[in-house]
Amino acid sequence: MKYSLFPLRRAGMILFWLLLWQTISLFFANSIILVGPAEVIKALLPQVLKADFWGTIWFSFGRISLGFCLAFLSGILIGGTACRFLLLEELLRPLISFFKSVPVASFIILALIWMGSENLSVFIAFIVVFPVIYINTMSGIRSADGKLLEMAQVFSMPVGKKLFYIYRPALLPYLISGCRVALGMSFKSGIAAEVIGVPDHSIGEKLYMAKIYLSTADLFAWTLVILIISAIFETFFLKLLTLASPRTIKKEGDRETWN
Repeated sequence: MKYSLFPLRRAGMILFWLLLWQTISLFFANSIILVGPAEVIKALLPQVLKADFWGTIWFSFGRISLGFCLAFLSGILIGGTACRFLLLEELLRPLISFFKSVPVASFIILALIWMGSENLSVFIAFIVVFPVIYINTMSGIRSADGKLLEMAQVFSMPVGKKLFYIYRPALLPYLISGCRVALGMSFKSGIAAEVIGVPDHSIGEKLYMAKIYLSTADLFAWTLVILIISAIFETFFLKLLTLASPRTIKKEGDRETWN
């Protein structure tokens, strides 16, 4: 009964905030300062029927997700290598600190000078995500059970099996935790890069034009689109990582087998 009421409670909370949002917009009674959810949906629905709308989403989503995936793979590969070779870790430490410390806006302006606006969001998403995955990869690998590693060494376990059965279970919780943060950051930074660079046919361009024309309804509508595509990508990607997690011991009758 407790779990069956959870979706209703969640829907009730969402409805509460929507009603509060609508009430505040009615209090201001100014469509430039704030619009309610009804006006946002009214501005969004006509856009959904246009082919240009879906092309804009694909442009931004494709580039930001590409930047995230490149950073994810690079972070795991380089982080794992840095765990093996301490000299590489020491060599990369200033660079990782630089990526973590420098404001994203500075990266955006520099990248805009170097490469133009079309692929700006790919680079910025990569720069923002890479340190998170790199650090979590190193932490996950170093959290591997020392006793299991000793056993693997005694029995001369092949490297592939050692990676799969010892390092994988240790690494995945850190990767999942890191991705929960990095996925949202990638879309925030990627869209911010598009707003500054204003590449054609991008969500950032739509947000910039909404600001130019003081169209608050369009601004909120495209923000809602960003939230939706970010949530879909996050759910899908985290589901893939969860599927890669090790299974627990599964009982089959009176036997116990590793799955």
